[in-house]
Amino acid sequence: MEKTRTDLANIIRERRSVKNGYTEQEVPASLVKELLEDARFAPTHGMREPWRFIFISKERKNDFIDEFVKHFPKDTQETKRAAFNQPAAYLFAVMNEDPRQKQWEENFAAISCLIQNFQLLAWERDLGVVWKTPPQITDPKVRDMLGVQPGEKIVGFINLGFFDQKPKDKTRKPVDDIFSVY
Repeated sequence: MEKTRTDLANIIRERRSVKNGYTEQEVPASLVKELLEDARFAPTHGMREPWRFIFISKERKNDFIDEFVKHFPKDTQETKRAAFNQPAAYLFAVMNEDPRQKQWEENFAAISCLIQNFQLLAWERDLGVVWKTPPQITDPKVRDMLGVQPGEKIVGFINLGFFDQKPKDKTRKPVDDIFSVY
C-alpha cells in the first residue's frame, strides 16, 4: 500500500511567496496574532525565544509608507511608494542579537524557523506572504522609526495580503542533486 502525502506536506510543496496581486481585503491583527500563536512553537535554542514582531495594519500603512519612502533617493520615492502600497499589511520580524557568534546564529535560525512556520500557516488560510530584506532594515533612521532597540536586528519585512491568484510554481532541484551519503 502506497502512502499518500499529508496535508502538511502538500502545504509545504504548494506554498509560494506572494509578491504582488494582493486584494484590498484587510488583514486583521487578530489573524496575525493567531498565526504567530502557533508559529512561535518553532525550535528555539535554550528557549530564548529571541523574537518580537511589529504589525502595521492597512489603516496605518499609508502613514508608514509616507515616512519610510523618505529613506530612498528622491528620484525613486514614488516608485517605492507604489511598490510598498501593494500589500495590505506588514509584519516586521525583529530578533535579539547576541554578541556571542554561536548564540547569534542560533537566534537567527530560530526566528527563520518561526517565519517559515508563519508562512505555512498563512498559506493554509489563503493569506499571501513574502519575506523581504531590503537594505533599509539596517538603516538607523528606519530602526528608530520602528522602535528597534540597540541589540536588536530587523530580520525582515513580511508583506501580508490576501490574493486572487496563486503564484506560479517554480522548479526545484531534485533531491538526488543535493543528497549524498557519508
